[in-house]
Parts: sequence; C-alpha cells; structure tokens
Amino acid sequence: MDISDKVVITAAVDGPIAVPADNPNLPYTPEEFARQAKQVYDEGASVIHIHSRGADGMCTSDYGRTKEILDAINESCPILTQLSTGGFFPYEERAKLVELKPRMASLNLCTMTFGKFEFRNPPLEVRKVAARMMELGVKAELEIYDTGHLDFALRLLKEGLLAEPLQFSTVLGVDGGAAATPENLNILVSRMPKNAIWQMIGIGRANLALTTIALAMGGNARTGLEDTLQFTKGVPADNPMLVRRLVGVAKAIGRQVATVAETEQMLQLPKLN
Repeated sequence: MDISDKVVITAAVDGPIAVPADNPNLPYTPEEFARQAKQVYDEGASVIHIHSRGADGMCTSDYGRTKEILDAINESCPILTQLSTGGFFPYEERAKLVELKPRMASLNLCTMTFGKFEFRNPPLEVRKVAARMMELGVKAELEIYDTGHLDFALRLLKEGLLAEPLQFSTVLGVDGGAAATPENLNILVSRMPKNAIWQMIGIGRANLALTTIALAMGGNARTGLEDTLQFTKGVPADNPMLVRRLVGVAKAIGRQVATVAETEQMLQLPKLN
C-alpha cells in the first residue's frame, strides 16, 4: 500500500467554546454526533475530533455522556475517534476521559491563555496522562500552540512518555498562542523530528489559507466547526461542507485522501486492546 503522499483529513465537529446559538449546525446529542460522523466520513474524513456536549448543547467533561457519544459514533461508521481532553473543566475530569479508549486523544502540553480563558495543563498531570495513554494504547495527538509546547513534547519523548512517530497538531491563531502565519507554521514544522506526522489547525479566518499551505507542504489538515463557524464571510458552515472543501483542495494539488486503514498505518496507531 503506497501511502507516501496520502493526506489525513480530520473533522473537528464542535469544539470547547461555541454554542448552538453561534451556529445551529453544531452537534450535541449522541444521535447528531453519529449522523455528522457518517457525513464527514462519507466526504473523506478519516478522523473525527470530539468535544463532548450535554443535553443543553453546552460542552461537558461528563464521563457517561462522552461514552454515549463515542458509542454512537462507533456504531455509525468506521471513522477513527479522537477525543479531546482539552477545554476548561477540572483537569482530573478531562484526564479521566482517556479511560474510554478512543483510538486517539489530545494531549495538551502547557498551561496558556486561551482567549478570555486560562487553559490549565499542569506538567506533572500531563506526564501522568501521557503515561496512562501509552498503557491503554491511545495515541497522543500533541496539540502545540507555540514553540515552547513543542519543546515540552520533545522532553516527554526523551522521558519515554511518548511513542514515535509523534503526531503533532499545530494550532495557530488562538488569542494567547502563536499567530496564524505561514512563518510560524514553517518554524514549528522545521523543528519537529524527521519522522513526525503533523497536521495544521488554523483558527477562524486563517483556517482555509493555512490548511491549504500545510497540504502543499506535505502535511495533514483539520477543519470543522471547532475551527471555523463560517464557510465564507456571513455564510454559516456545516461540517460536511467544510470537509468537502478541504478534500477538494487536497485533490486540486494532486494529493489523495487517506482511508481509515491508510490513516491507521500512517499514524501507526496502537492495536485495539
């Protein structure tokens, strides 16, 4: 199987901040998550990135609710689940979610300002979660918002708390992190290990431009309502249309979209326990 130039498309379908009033296409029931998972899978996404939501449409770190959402998605289609352990809930609640054994989970590396909020990721607790993810066979999606986050990830690798190939998500454009510029993307990618796998996450207006640049550089890319609520200025987006557009960009520059099986191989995901 030649996967040397395949691209992994991830759909981040909701996110930690937006509410249904911001965009009515945000999923929040298990059934809506399952339906949208099938839609983005059919459009070409091989990974779905999930923030759990309660019956009121608001984000939650509730373990039982998150299990309901994961189970519904797994029943709907073969898409690979990537559960967020981010957000602004108590760290121990977020960390517990890896016990649900998604195929991947975010590992947020450093405490930072995140818009109007403080995004807490204490280094000792991050180490504990990284170790537990390795025990469970959950691949760490390393979200880096600035150069120091990359440095800390490399430190965890030296400590034996991460397994290569490292899987990075470069997040640019958050108020409190590095700006969404091609220069910052290039700096971060240039400092990654040679065998690292990376994707671009551009926030807001930067989403399409920077994911396009990342695809041209040979990286992977993420889109979805977590990253941009509008398709074009004044036009609300939905998750299938955002994935369809990104797949079209990839194909336009000669890159083929990876299937689920190819993504598992490219990311070297641990075998299911």
